Amino acid sequence: MGSLLGVLFHSLGGFASGSFYIPFSRVKGWAWESYWIVGGLFSWLIVPPIAAVLTVPDFTGIIANADQTTKLITFVMGLLWGIGGLTYGLGVRFLGMSLGNSVVLGFCSAFGALVPPIYYSINPIAGKASLTDMMASSGGQLVLLGVLVCLIGIAISGKAGMMKEAELSDAEKKASVKEFSLTKGLTIAIISGILSSFFNFGIEAGKPMAEQAVVNGGNPLFQNNVTYIVVLWGGLTTNFLWCMYLNAKNKTFGDYTNSQTPIVSNILFSGLAGTTWFLQFFFYGMGESKLGNGASSWILHMATIILTANLWGLYLKEWSGVSANTFRTFMAGIFVILISIVLVGIGNSL
Repeated sequence: MGSLLGVLFHSLGGFASGSFYIPFSRVKGWAWESYWIVGGLFSWLIVPPIAAVLTVPDFTGIIANADQTTKLITFVMGLLWGIGGLTYGLGVRFLGMSLGNSVVLGFCSAFGALVPPIYYSINPIAGKASLTDMMASSGGQLVLLGVLVCLIGIAISGKAGMMKEAELSDAEKKASVKEFSLTKGLTIAIISGILSSFFNFGIEAGKPMAEQAVVNGGNPLFQNNVTYIVVLWGGLTTNFLWCMYLNAKNKTFGDYTNSQTPIVSNILFSGLAGTTWFLQFFFYGMGESKLGNGASSWILHMATIILTANLWGLYLKEWSGVSANTFRTFMAGIFVILISIVLVGIGNSL
């Protein structure tokens, strides 16, 4: 039952993450950097403490009393993840929901799922599954197979994107994704995918704070809500500095007070996007409490994000005008990713 709940929670988190960018499409008259940082303030500064105060007893005391090294490493992981999160937005902007998420999260899946077990093989810690442990058990082997299958599915999805690029005219590409740019988008997406995996490392670095939340009488389902606050401070720092730089460079500070744009609705839609984004990790923490923060949790989270984003891509007609062969390739990628979710879920239960 615990594994089944873990899969369910990760699926809810993946749906939230795969859907969060949609409200940004309703923002009118603002530059990307303006609506991105407004949404980010909700994601990284406003909503996380609200979630923590509702679920973690004395979360401020836990952070204040935590070891300084623990807080510093967790914050630094958030800084690095922040670069990945920032470039994630750019990757989706240039590639669209389907291809952008597939490439970004493919790299993120591999690094986030495999690096922690490799680290624990080099530096063993009681209660943490190393790569050696996983390879020595049938359940661990099935999880690793699921990781491999997921990467194959992502590669197939990426192939479908390449086929789309070759088939459609510039006008058709722009119709499905307004700022479509394959070269620029792929470069950014690869960087984003690698750095985005540092969020998983941040959760691991901040685990002593999560454990203290349980000691304080908190529900283990929500223990990571205190860790998120420190990780997301790092992400906010990176994104805030970059967006302020772009506001200055592009002379877009006026967006926030431009009465010619629907300021209130822009803030509301940006806030909705940011809140939806945070919900991914709210549910991730619940799933992680059932499955553990290893390859299984991370790959399930990433895979369900990819599936959700690709379904949104269908809804937004990002694949309109492609050949039947290209569309079949795209659907095959989604099917293979679904298989990987099943393999990881079964492997973890074993």
